[in-house]
Amino acid sequence: MSRRVVRQSKFRHVFGQPVKADQMYEDIRVSKVTWDSSFCAVNPKFLAIIVESGGGGAFIVLPLAKTGRVDKNHPLVTGHTAPVLDIDWCPHNDNVIASASEDTTVMVWQIPDYVPVRSITEPVVTLEGHSKRVGIISWHPTARNVLLSAGCDNLVILWNVGTGEMLLALEDMHTDLIYNVGWNRNGSLLVTTCKDKKVRVIDPRKQQIVAEKDKPHDGARPIRAIFMADGKIFTTGFSKMSERQLGLWDLSNFEEPIALQEMDTSNGVLLPFYDADSSIVYLCGKGDSSIRYFEITDEAPYVHYLNTYSSKEPQRGMGFMPKRGLDVSKCEIARFFKLHERKCEPIVMTVPRKSDLFQDDLYPDTPGPEPALEADEWLSGKDAEPILISLRDGYVPVKNRELKVVKKNILDNRPPPGPRRSHSTSNADISSPTLEEVLEEIRALKEMVQVQEKRISDLEHKLCQFTNGTD
Repeated sequence: MSRRVVRQSKFRHVFGQPVKADQMYEDIRVSKVTWDSSFCAVNPKFLAIIVESGGGGAFIVLPLAKTGRVDKNHPLVTGHTAPVLDIDWCPHNDNVIASASEDTTVMVWQIPDYVPVRSITEPVVTLEGHSKRVGIISWHPTARNVLLSAGCDNLVILWNVGTGEMLLALEDMHTDLIYNVGWNRNGSLLVTTCKDKKVRVIDPRKQQIVAEKDKPHDGARPIRAIFMADGKIFTTGFSKMSERQLGLWDLSNFEEPIALQEMDTSNGVLLPFYDADSSIVYLCGKGDSSIRYFEITDEAPYVHYLNTYSSKEPQRGMGFMPKRGLDVSKCEIARFFKLHERKCEPIVMTVPRKSDLFQDDLYPDTPGPEPALEADEWLSGKDAEPILISLRDGYVPVKNRELKVVKKNILDNRPPPGPRRSHSTSNADISSPTLEEVLEEIRALKEMVQVQEKRISDLEHKLCQFTNGTD
């Protein structure tokens, strides 16, 4: 008689459970745009959700502690002239979020720690370079102020948000609509999936395709791909019979999958969320009412099914909390924010442990909020692993840090010395003293505007405190 040996894993008994009803976020008009985005982004300070809005695109930002029924007049972040398709919090500044829209622009916003009285309408910087709607944005994991955007013009652009400049444009690499883009752990490579049924691994700085796999899944529906911590690639897609599949691939042999599993026959695209610290992939299908989770190991069959969290209501989107935002005292290893039609429901994934002590094996050092590189260093070819922090004493979010954008002054690009070409004899050269006076006046005006903006912000903060005290 053969005896089956149960695989040992500290995550074998992970279970998910919803929070209590009073800890949910209710009366939120979640966007109805038909786009395979998560529609939700979360960090240790804020929850952001793309919402329905008249006359343009908007999303709502709520402090994590502001649970319960959301006031219908709660301020929004509005600035796009068409629906917002994707949002992403900056990993190095919990008060900065980027949004991508059908209006072909990407906007970066500064969110104050207090709840503003009015809607936020002025982004810190607007990035314009796409010719069609922008459906994907993603911050660089280790370099400060580097943001990626991908649009329906089949173009991937890398930006320096600190200067508002375009760093790189990856053209002629994708022949059709880009489904998703993901960074590897240190941000040296990208993995993309496309409507042409190819998965590409790209070195963005060399603007080269490092590896390419045609039809990792045979079905016609969208494919998703993400990097694992060890450099392998995890994909979700559909078979020829429209069954949902997951796959694991090694770049050294991209032709054959390490693992390929069929799951079910549902139509929803599977969105993978990866926790590098525990090597667990969570699969959330749009329109599903469940979250499946798998542990990725170095032993066959490599992708080990752990469990399924099920609820009654189908999900319209999903937010995934970074590890530093979890409650380590309750052995919480993941937290999801599940969007329904009118509410957002946090789901907590926990490993049952009897001890109240800090569990070192569940919480290795994890990427913190400090960038390892500046944008210029990364662009010049330097790579660095994320700067790690310990969660032993819990994580306390850093206070509001302002994002400063220093755009290059076009007046600094002075014309070369010599006679000016002119069609009119009345055009005279501007004398140096006059130019200096104009520059000085511009500086003075800028300082005045900054002083007034700070004054308005302080007054809004005081008014907000006064209002809260009288409710």
